[in-house]
Amino acid sequence: MDRAADRLELVADPARPGGRTLLAAGVEQSYVDVTDPRHLHFEYVRRMAAVADLAAPAGRPLAVLHLGGGALTLPRYLAATRPGSAQLVVERDPAVVELVTRELPALPPQVRIEVADARAALADAPTGRYDLVLADIYRAARMPGHVTTVEFAAEAARVLRPDGIYLVNVTDLPPLVFARVQVATLRAAFADVCLVADRRMLRGRRYGNLVLAAARRPGRLPVGRLAVVALRDPVPGGVLHGPALDTFVAGAARPPTPPSAER
Repeated sequence: MDRAADRLELVADPARPGGRTLLAAGVEQSYVDVTDPRHLHFEYVRRMAAVADLAAPAGRPLAVLHLGGGALTLPRYLAATRPGSAQLVVERDPAVVELVTRELPALPPQVRIEVADARAALADAPTGRYDLVLADIYRAARMPGHVTTVEFAAEAARVLRPDGIYLVNVTDLPPLVFARVQVATLRAAFADVCLVADRRMLRGRRYGNLVLAAARRPGRLPVGRLAVVALRDPVPGGVLHGPALDTFVAGAARPPTPPSAER
Protein backbone atom coordinates (compact mmCIF):
# COMPACT_ATOMS: atom_id res chain seq x y z
CA MET A 1 0.00 0.00 0.00
CA ASP A 2 1.17 3.56 -0.63
CA ARG A 3 1.00 5.15 2.80
CA ALA A 4 3.18 3.92 5.66
CA ALA A 5 0.18 4.31 7.98
CA ASP A 6 -1.69 1.72 5.89
CA ARG A 7 1.17 -0.76 5.46
CA LEU A 8 0.15 -4.37 6.06
CA GLU A 9 2.61 -7.24 6.48
CA LEU A 10 2.59 -10.90 7.42
CA VAL A 11 5.90 -11.60 9.14
CA ALA A 12 7.31 -15.05 9.88
CA ASP A 13 8.14 -15.88 13.50
CA PRO A 14 11.80 -16.99 13.66
CA ALA A 15 11.09 -18.88 16.89
CA ARG A 16 8.15 -20.90 15.50
CA PRO A 17 8.23 -22.20 11.91
CA GLY A 18 4.47 -21.95 11.39
CA GLY A 19 4.03 -18.62 13.16
CA ARG A 20 2.90 -15.53 11.26
CA THR A 21 2.27 -12.08 12.72
CA LEU A 22 -0.03 -9.60 10.99
CA LEU A 23 1.37 -6.07 11.29
CA ALA A 24 -0.46 -2.85 10.42
CA ALA A 25 1.93 0.09 10.20
CA GLY A 26 4.33 -1.93 12.33
CA VAL A 27 1.75 -2.65 15.07
CA GLU A 28 0.99 -6.29 15.92
CA GLN A 29 -2.63 -7.09 15.06
CA SER A 30 -2.85 -10.88 15.01
CA TYR A 31 -0.74 -13.99 15.29
CA VAL A 32 -1.58 -17.33 13.70
CA ASP A 33 0.27 -20.64 13.40
CA VAL A 34 -0.41 -21.98 9.93
CA THR A 35 0.44 -25.54 11.03
CA ASP A 36 -1.39 -25.53 14.38
CA PRO A 37 -4.54 -23.37 14.64
CA ARG A 38 -4.88 -24.34 18.32
CA HIS A 39 -1.70 -22.45 19.18
CA LEU A 40 -2.67 -19.02 20.51
CA HIS A 41 0.21 -16.59 20.96
CA PHE A 42 -1.42 -13.55 22.55
CA GLU A 43 -2.68 -13.90 26.10
CA TYR A 44 -5.96 -12.06 25.47
CA VAL A 45 -6.75 -14.42 22.58
CA ARG A 46 -6.20 -17.38 24.91
CA ARG A 47 -8.62 -15.80 27.38
CA MET A 48 -11.28 -15.31 24.69
CA ALA A 49 -10.73 -18.91 23.54
CA ALA A 50 -11.11 -20.12 27.13
CA VAL A 51 -14.57 -18.58 27.35
CA ALA A 52 -15.47 -20.12 23.98
CA ASP A 53 -14.22 -23.51 25.19
CA LEU A 54 -16.45 -23.30 28.28
CA ALA A 55 -19.50 -21.93 26.48
CA ALA A 56 -20.77 -25.39 25.49
CA PRO A 57 -19.73 -29.05 25.75
CA ALA A 58 -16.42 -29.77 24.02
CA GLY A 59 -16.67 -30.21 20.27
CA ARG A 60 -20.26 -28.97 19.90
CA PRO A 61 -20.59 -26.74 16.82
CA LEU A 62 -21.59 -23.15 17.56
CA ALA A 63 -22.94 -20.25 15.53
CA VAL A 64 -20.35 -17.49 15.85
CA LEU A 65 -20.08 -13.87 14.74
CA HIS A 66 -16.60 -12.32 14.73
CA LEU A 67 -16.49 -8.52 14.63
CA GLY A 68 -12.96 -7.81 13.48
CA GLY A 69 -11.04 -10.41 11.52
CA GLY A 70 -7.31 -9.77 11.44
CA ALA A 71 -5.47 -12.97 10.59
CA LEU A 72 -8.57 -15.01 11.53
CA THR A 73 -6.92 -16.59 14.55
CA LEU A 74 -10.05 -17.40 16.52
CA PRO A 75 -12.10 -18.50 13.48
CA ARG A 76 -9.31 -21.00 12.75
CA TYR A 77 -9.19 -22.08 16.39
CA LEU A 78 -12.95 -22.68 16.57
CA ALA A 79 -12.95 -24.51 13.24
CA ALA A 80 -10.34 -26.87 14.74
CA THR A 81 -11.89 -27.29 18.19
CA ARG A 82 -15.56 -27.19 17.17
CA PRO A 83 -15.69 -28.57 13.61
CA GLY A 84 -18.79 -27.63 11.68
CA SER A 85 -19.31 -24.34 13.50
CA ALA A 86 -21.02 -21.78 11.27
CA GLN A 87 -18.89 -18.63 11.54
CA LEU A 88 -19.27 -15.17 10.00
CA VAL A 89 -16.24 -12.87 10.14
CA VAL A 90 -16.81 -9.15 9.62
CA GLU A 91 -13.67 -7.19 8.72
CA ARG A 92 -13.77 -3.54 7.70
CA ASP A 93 -10.50 -3.43 5.77
CA PRO A 94 -10.60 -5.23 2.39
CA ALA A 95 -6.79 -5.10 2.21
CA VAL A 96 -6.55 -7.20 5.37
CA VAL A 97 -8.97 -9.76 3.93
CA GLU A 98 -7.10 -9.87 0.63
CA LEU A 99 -3.69 -10.36 2.28
CA VAL A 100 -4.82 -12.97 4.79
CA THR A 101 -6.85 -15.04 2.35
CA ARG A 102 -4.02 -14.93 -0.20
CA GLU A 103 -1.11 -15.75 2.10
CA LEU A 104 -2.61 -18.01 4.78
CA PRO A 105 -4.27 -21.45 4.54
CA ALA A 106 -7.87 -21.54 3.37
CA LEU A 107 -10.65 -21.77 5.93
CA PRO A 108 -13.38 -24.45 5.90
CA PRO A 109 -16.54 -23.56 3.97
CA GLN A 110 -18.49 -23.02 7.20
CA VAL A 111 -16.45 -19.84 7.77
CA ARG A 112 -17.58 -16.83 5.72
CA ILE A 113 -15.89 -13.44 5.52
CA GLU A 114 -17.75 -10.20 4.90
CA VAL A 115 -16.14 -6.81 4.31
CA ALA A 116 -18.25 -4.36 6.30
CA ASP A 117 -18.31 -2.01 9.27
CA ALA A 118 -18.93 -3.90 12.51
CA ARG A 119 -21.79 -1.70 13.69
CA ALA A 120 -23.59 -1.85 10.35
CA ALA A 121 -23.15 -5.62 10.16
CA LEU A 122 -24.45 -6.05 13.70
CA ALA A 123 -27.51 -3.90 12.96
CA ASP A 124 -28.28 -6.11 9.94
CA ALA A 125 -27.82 -9.43 11.79
CA PRO A 126 -30.95 -11.46 12.60
CA THR A 127 -32.23 -11.52 16.17
CA GLY A 128 -31.20 -14.58 18.18
CA ARG A 129 -28.85 -15.99 15.54
CA TYR A 130 -25.57 -16.55 17.43
CA ASP A 131 -24.15 -18.54 20.33
CA LEU A 132 -21.05 -16.34 20.47
CA VAL A 133 -20.27 -12.81 19.34
CA LEU A 134 -16.56 -11.89 19.57
CA ALA A 135 -15.50 -8.27 19.18
CA ASP A 136 -11.86 -7.37 18.52
CA ILE A 137 -12.33 -4.09 16.70
CA TYR A 138 -9.49 -1.64 16.24
CA ARG A 139 -8.76 1.10 13.74
CA ALA A 140 -5.40 2.87 13.71
CA ALA A 141 -4.59 1.05 16.98
CA ARG A 142 -7.73 2.42 18.69
CA MET A 143 -11.18 1.04 19.41
CA PRO A 144 -13.65 3.16 17.37
CA GLY A 145 -16.05 5.09 19.57
CA HIS A 146 -19.16 3.85 17.75
CA VAL A 147 -18.52 0.27 18.98
CA THR A 148 -18.09 1.28 22.64
CA THR A 149 -21.66 2.44 23.30
CA VAL A 150 -24.61 0.98 25.20
CA GLU A 151 -26.48 0.88 21.89
CA PHE A 152 -23.79 -1.32 20.34
CA ALA A 153 -23.83 -3.62 23.37
CA ALA A 154 -27.63 -3.84 23.15
CA GLU A 155 -27.37 -4.87 19.50
CA ALA A 156 -24.88 -7.58 20.45
CA ALA A 157 -27.34 -8.83 23.07
CA ARG A 158 -30.15 -8.83 20.50
CA VAL A 159 -28.35 -11.09 18.01
CA LEU A 160 -27.39 -13.65 20.68
CA ARG A 161 -29.41 -16.71 21.53
CA PRO A 162 -30.78 -16.83 25.13
CA ASP A 163 -27.65 -18.65 26.36
CA GLY A 164 -25.28 -16.73 24.10
CA ILE A 165 -22.12 -14.96 25.21
CA TYR A 166 -20.56 -11.70 24.03
CA LEU A 167 -16.76 -11.28 24.24
CA VAL A 168 -14.85 -8.02 23.86
CA ASN A 169 -11.12 -7.33 23.71
CA VAL A 170 -10.34 -4.02 25.43
CA THR A 171 -6.91 -2.40 25.66
CA ASP A 172 -6.20 0.00 28.49
CA LEU A 173 -3.54 1.45 30.74
CA PRO A 174 -3.56 2.26 34.47
CA PRO A 175 -5.86 3.27 36.11
CA LEU A 176 -8.06 1.33 33.61
CA VAL A 177 -10.67 4.07 33.29
CA PHE A 178 -11.77 2.98 29.82
CA ALA A 179 -12.13 -0.66 30.90
CA ARG A 180 -14.23 0.36 33.91
CA VAL A 181 -16.55 2.33 31.65
CA GLN A 182 -16.84 -0.56 29.22
CA VAL A 183 -17.82 -2.93 32.02
CA ALA A 184 -20.52 -0.48 33.08
CA THR A 185 -21.63 -0.21 29.45
CA LEU A 186 -22.04 -3.97 29.11
CA ARG A 187 -23.90 -4.14 32.42
CA ALA A 188 -26.51 -1.78 30.95
CA ALA A 189 -27.30 -4.36 28.24
CA PHE A 190 -26.51 -7.75 29.80
CA ALA A 191 -27.56 -9.58 32.97
CA ASP A 192 -24.18 -11.21 33.67
CA VAL A 193 -20.74 -9.66 33.07
CA CYS A 194 -17.19 -10.61 34.07
CA LEU A 195 -13.67 -9.42 33.31
CA VAL A 196 -10.56 -11.54 32.70
CA ALA A 197 -7.06 -10.07 32.66
CA ASP A 198 -3.46 -10.40 33.74
CA ARG A 199 -3.42 -9.99 37.50
CA ARG A 200 -0.72 -7.32 37.16
CA MET A 201 -3.13 -5.26 35.06
CA LEU A 202 -5.83 -5.59 37.69
CA ARG A 203 -3.32 -4.24 40.23
CA GLY A 204 -2.63 -1.26 37.98
CA ARG A 205 0.94 -2.27 37.10
CA ARG A 206 0.90 -2.55 33.32
CA TYR A 207 -0.72 -1.63 30.03
CA GLY A 208 -2.39 -4.38 28.06
CA ASN A 209 -5.55 -6.24 27.12
CA LEU A 210 -8.59 -7.18 29.16
CA VAL A 211 -11.35 -9.52 28.01
CA LEU A 212 -14.93 -8.72 28.95
CA ALA A 213 -17.57 -11.47 28.80
CA ALA A 214 -21.29 -10.82 28.96
CA ALA A 215 -24.43 -12.98 28.85
CA ARG A 216 -28.14 -12.27 28.62
CA ARG A 217 -29.04 -14.82 31.31
CA PRO A 218 -28.01 -14.29 34.96
CA GLY A 219 -25.49 -16.87 36.11
CA ARG A 220 -24.70 -17.99 32.56
CA LEU A 221 -20.98 -17.17 32.61
CA PRO A 222 -18.74 -20.10 33.72
CA VAL A 223 -16.91 -17.86 36.18
CA GLY A 224 -15.46 -20.54 38.48
CA ARG A 225 -14.04 -22.71 35.70
CA LEU A 226 -12.81 -19.64 33.85
CA ALA A 227 -10.90 -18.50 36.95
CA VAL A 228 -9.09 -21.85 37.08
CA VAL A 229 -8.13 -21.68 33.40
CA ALA A 230 -7.00 -18.05 33.71
CA LEU A 231 -4.80 -18.83 36.68
CA ARG A 232 -3.12 -21.70 34.81
CA ASP A 233 -2.30 -19.58 31.76
CA PRO A 234 1.40 -18.87 31.04
CA VAL A 235 0.50 -15.27 31.92
CA PRO A 236 -1.65 -15.92 35.00
CA GLY A 237 -4.92 -14.06 34.96
CA GLY A 238 -7.68 -13.16 37.37
CA VAL A 239 -11.45 -12.96 36.97
CA LEU A 240 -13.60 -10.17 38.40
CA HIS A 241 -17.32 -10.86 38.82
CA GLY A 242 -20.14 -9.88 41.15
CA PRO A 243 -19.07 -7.70 44.12
CA ALA A 244 -15.43 -7.63 42.93
CA LEU A 245 -16.60 -6.23 39.60
CA ASP A 246 -18.86 -3.74 41.43
CA THR A 247 -15.78 -2.38 43.15
CA PHE A 248 -13.85 -2.28 39.88
CA VAL A 249 -16.47 -0.17 38.06
CA ALA A 250 -17.25 2.18 40.96
CA GLY A 251 -17.02 5.74 39.71
CA ALA A 252 -17.10 4.86 36.01
CA ALA A 253 -18.55 7.74 34.03
CA ARG A 254 -18.64 8.98 30.45
CA PRO A 255 -16.22 6.99 28.25
CA PRO A 256 -12.84 8.64 27.66
CA THR A 257 -11.04 8.37 24.34
CA PRO A 258 -10.21 4.69 23.86
CA PRO A 259 -6.50 4.03 24.49
CA SER A 260 -4.15 2.95 21.73
CA ALA A 261 -3.94 -0.80 21.11
CA GLU A 262 -0.22 -0.77 20.32
CA ARG A 263 1.49 -3.66 22.08
